Amino acid sequence: MAGLKYLSGFGNELASEDPRCPGSLPEGQNNPQVCPYGLYSEQLSGSAFTCPRPANKRSWLYRILPSVKHKPFTPAPCGDLTENWNEVEPDPNQLRWLPFAIPKSTEKKVDFVAGLHTVCGAGDAKSRNGIGIHMFTCNTSMVDRCFNNSDGDFLIVPQQGEILITTEFGKMMVEPNEICVIQQGMRFSVDVFGATRGYILEVYGAHFELPDLGPIGANGLANPRDFLCPVAWYEDREVSTGYTVINKYQGKLFACQQDFSPFNVVAWHGNYTPYKYNLKNFMVINCVAFDHADPSIFTVLTAKSTRPGVAIADFVIFPPRWGVADHTFRPPYYHRNCMSEFMGLIKGHYEAKEEGFQPGGASLHSIMTPHGPDAECFEKNSTAELRPERVAEGTMAFMFESSFSMAVTKWGLQTCQKLDKSYYQCWEPLRSHFNPNWKPSKQ
Repeated sequence: MAGLKYLSGFGNELASEDPRCPGSLPEGQNNPQVCPYGLYSEQLSGSAFTCPRPANKRSWLYRILPSVKHKPFTPAPCGDLTENWNEVEPDPNQLRWLPFAIPKSTEKKVDFVAGLHTVCGAGDAKSRNGIGIHMFTCNTSMVDRCFNNSDGDFLIVPQQGEILITTEFGKMMVEPNEICVIQQGMRFSVDVFGATRGYILEVYGAHFELPDLGPIGANGLANPRDFLCPVAWYEDREVSTGYTVINKYQGKLFACQQDFSPFNVVAWHGNYTPYKYNLKNFMVINCVAFDHADPSIFTVLTAKSTRPGVAIADFVIFPPRWGVADHTFRPPYYHRNCMSEFMGLIKGHYEAKEEGFQPGGASLHSIMTPHGPDAECFEKNSTAELRPERVAEGTMAFMFESSFSMAVTKWGLQTCQKLDKSYYQCWEPLRSHFNPNWKPSKQ
C-alpha cells in the first residue's frame, strides 16, 4: 500500500500519534486521570515488570475503548493448528515437502487464520518453553476478524503474495523477501490480494532479538536501523453484526464477540511493537580465504534459551553473496547436528539441492539426522574451477534452527499430501572415491 509510513529501529523506545488527533499522547505521564480526547490508557506488557531494563518490554496504548470490553471467549475450531506433538509416531528421516497447496478461491474462501497449518514443533505453551512451525495458505482477507496469540511470538515469512497487516499499532505491508514479527498478545488482521502462502516460526516464552556480534564488532548482519515499526492509525468503527477476536491460548483457539473494531488505538508509546525487515538489507559476512564459517553468521534474529549460546530458535537466511574460498568444497558441508533444521525457500534455487527443493516447499533435518549436498552437487563442486562467483543469485532460502527435537504433525506427514517420499534418493548415487594408494601431489 503506497504511502504507509514507518518508524525505524530495533527495540527502540518509540512514540506515535495518528495525525488526525494531534496531542493525543499524554505529556509527562502514562496514566492521567483523564486522557486527551477522552481516550482510555492501556498497558501491553511483553515481559515481567521486574525484568532487567535491557529485556523489559512494554507499550502504552491510548484507545477509544479498552480491549477488555468483549463477550466471553468460547472454544473455536482449530483446523490444522495444533500443539499435539504426539499425534503420530516420531520420524527421524530426512523430510522434504513439495510446495504446499494454496486453496482456490473459486472452491473455498480461506483467510489467514483458517489457513494456518502446523507442520512441526516441540515444547509446551503452558510452561512457556517451546516452538511451533506453521504454514499459512489463504486466498481471502480477514473481514471483521482479528487474531491474537497469547502463547508466543509469530515470525511471519511471506513466500507468495504480499500481505497487509493491520495491528493495534498501525499498518504494515509485508512482501515476499520481507519478514515481520507480531509479538505475543498483539491483535492483528491480515488482508491478502490473491493466492497467498508463507511460513511462520512461533516461539513460546522468549522474544526475538538481534544476535550478539562478538568479534564482528558494532556493525553487520541485520542492522537495527533497518527494522521498521508501524505508525499509529485508528478506526472508530462500530460493528453491529459483531467483530470476532480469535485468541490462540494454550495451543487452542477461542473466539469472542465485540461490537467495535479493536484497531482503535489513536496513539501509543513504548518498546513492545510489531516490526518488519527487508532481507535485502542483510549485511552478509562470508569466508574470504578457505573453508566455511558456520551458518550462524547468517542469523537475522534469535530467540535465546536460558543456556548461553543455545537458541530456542534462530532465523537464518542464505542470501545472494560472493563465494571466493580457495581449496574448498564451497557448498554446505555434510552435517549431523544437535539442533533441528527446518528450511524453506522464498524464491530461486538452493545451492546444495538445485532440484526438488522448491519455493513454497520445505525440508526438516532433525536432530542428528545426516544431511548435506546431493550427489550431483557433490560431483560438480568437487571438480569445479574455483573462481570468485556469485552464490544464490536471485535466491532466498532460510532456516528455522532450534535446540528442540521437533515432532512432525499428522498434517505434515499425511494430511497435506506434499511429503516427498523419494527425498532420500538424492543421496543414493553418492559413491566411494576412496583410494588407499593416494599420495600427496608434489608441489
